[in-house]
Amino acid sequence: MARRKALQVCPTPGCHTLTAHGRCPSCQASASSLRGSARAKGYDSRWERTREAYLRANPYCACGDCMLLPALLRPVATEVNHIDGLGPNGPRGHDWTNLQAMTKACHSRHTAREQPGGWNDRER
Repeated sequence: MARRKALQVCPTPGCHTLTAHGRCPSCQASASSLRGSARAKGYDSRWERTREAYLRANPYCACGDCMLLPALLRPVATEVNHIDGLGPNGPRGHDWTNLQAMTKACHSRHTAREQPGGWNDRER
């Protein structure tokens, strides 16, 4: 017989709705409407061209951990990180000296550490 997971309170401050996991549908919809689209943040066709060209020229992950591996063992990069953290709308958004090829896992880990509200807030 399968066990059901206990319901939890929505993590949005002030909301007391019980959910199976994460935010309740109402709070999730509210958060999504405030977030803005990827296109509005500069991840448009120009960025796609920059990203594709950069990954062609830099096909392997260049994160600190992967750079310690021998060249033949480094994983293939699938994402491009903005070193300054400002994305394509930043002053150096398409400047190759501000870009870094990464795997999905490495980029997610880097973003979680660097962006406000990520792991960096928990380590203090």
